[in-house]
Amino acid sequence: MTLEAIVGVDHVLTTPAALAAYACDGLTSHRVQPQAVVLPATTDEVAAVVRWCRATGTPWVARGAGTGLSGGALPVAEGVVIGLARMRAIVSIDTANERITVQSGVTNLDVTRAVAADGLYYPPDPSSQQVCTIGGNVAENSGGAHCLKHGFTTHHVVAATFVTATGEVARLGSAVADPPGLDLLAVVIGSEGTLGIVTEVTLRLTRAPERVETLLAAFPSTDAAGEAVAAIIGAGVVPAAIEMMDRLTIEAAEAAVHAGYPTCEALLLIEIDGGADDVAATTRLVTDSVLAAGASETRTASTAEERARMWRGRKAAFAAMGRVSPDYYVQDGVIPRTRLAAVLRGIRALETSSGLRIGNVFHAGDGNLHPLVLYDRAVAGEAERASDVAAAILDLCLDAGGSITGEHGVGHDKACAMARMFTGADLTVMDRVRGAFDPTGLANPGKLLPTPRLCGEVPGFYRAHPTELAGLAERL
Repeated sequence: MTLEAIVGVDHVLTTPAALAAYACDGLTSHRVQPQAVVLPATTDEVAAVVRWCRATGTPWVARGAGTGLSGGALPVAEGVVIGLARMRAIVSIDTANERITVQSGVTNLDVTRAVAADGLYYPPDPSSQQVCTIGGNVAENSGGAHCLKHGFTTHHVVAATFVTATGEVARLGSAVADPPGLDLLAVVIGSEGTLGIVTEVTLRLTRAPERVETLLAAFPSTDAAGEAVAAIIGAGVVPAAIEMMDRLTIEAAEAAVHAGYPTCEALLLIEIDGGADDVAATTRLVTDSVLAAGASETRTASTAEERARMWRGRKAAFAAMGRVSPDYYVQDGVIPRTRLAAVLRGIRALETSSGLRIGNVFHAGDGNLHPLVLYDRAVAGEAERASDVAAAILDLCLDAGGSITGEHGVGHDKACAMARMFTGADLTVMDRVRGAFDPTGLANPGKLLPTPRLCGEVPGFYRAHPTELAGLAERL
């Protein structure tokens, strides 16, 4: 059977112009043109395509909307891209049990739109939520501004239909109760397409809060804004969101969407939700905390329109950087909240030493940094310098007791950095788990885990631990 016979001749793309659109994801500095792009519309078609790939020894990469920022959907030159954009059906809505089941190509924001009239919403909200898909969110365990209080994708997925790397179809999790045995759903979420393909997802919805307050606080320095974040959390308050932007990103966002931001060195966008009385009291406490930390100005949105305008500036920040630089490299590291001010000073030092501007816009509440290293690939050496600066930022995060990624994933971009965070034994276990799911190594090869070919590791980098791992493949 051919790919055309599985999905139809119109849904197999092979022309150079068509393939060029799939050569990269949001990490545009890395591009590879695949042999073909296949666009299935059902779980059975996805499974049949995977079986075809296995039978022919063809590597494959699953792709949603291509908004990822770590090269997780970077194609393989001799492989195919399995695009899930046609799988956009909302399968069922169960308002009584606050559940919705969707195909993986449904966009993040469309989940909330589908249930808003029933007083429900879906909390994870990546900045690309208008276009990013639920399948991609599951692959990367995406978060967003409101993950501080409401959690990441993993906290809202209760079940999934999963096509294994061998082309079988499995149902993971349960919409009504925790199933017995191994929690394979938790293994698949965040596995970045290296274990198989999620084609249908059942999500837990949340009742819309009674009241929401959005507060903007301006600061004379990023140090002061960082200290304010630590003070808020230290006071026992967990807002729905705490976002930080520095002067460079504020100016870019303001020019792009006219959010009405003040002129300052840093601002915090803080959102509080819940019961009306609790929100009112918490808003007063947060206002007092930011003023005590040195805020020069505070504003509270008085209307839904004003609240939306405040958030529009934050959501547009990444795209707005295109106004001030032809290229930028988005990093994604995590640090303890108490180290925000120190790490931001370290990033400023890297800016000075490298000669490259760095904008900061990030989820300050959970210490998830998103520095944007600005460069021009047309200038010889700048792309390489930007990559070196991004790697140095990861070192700052690890030295502060943090992580190499918070929500953008490891993908192709940071696979080699995994060895800086995990031991050889750790990586061996991960590699064995991956092998249990994908014995042929065709599922999104070259991503997530370091390999000697890609990272220059010496042979034997993964050391076998037969006693520790005995029977893992059989149990999976």
